Amino acid sequence: MDSLRDFLVTRGNYAMQQLSEIELQTKLVALNTKAKMPWVIKDGKLRKEFAFNDFKEAFAFMTKVAEVAEAMDHHPDWSNSYKRVTIELMTHDAQGITDLDFELAEKIENLLV
Repeated sequence: MDSLRDFLVTRGNYAMQQLSEIELQTKLVALNTKAKMPWVIKDGKLRKEFAFNDFKEAFAFMTKVAEVAEAMDHHPDWSNSYKRVTIELMTHDAQGITDLDFELAEKIENLLV
């Protein structure tokens, strides 16, 4: 059972597991059809860099993302440098990218509409 824990984690009422390479690519293509700038998979994380007009706009975006992430109980790894925000998503308990990461990425994209 311990080895199963490396691939499967229970969150809420459903189980999450790392997505296969085919699932990752399929979901990435679908996510990027809605995105102005693409999400990428880098170092085992779903990643995107966002550019804003100024720091205030970048920080306002981060505040909105924080509210969504808190509601989902799924928090990004991120950084901010002036008017740039970099977000990286992975499900730490599953040690990889799961459906939950793509769900959060889609909600983040919807904040930009």
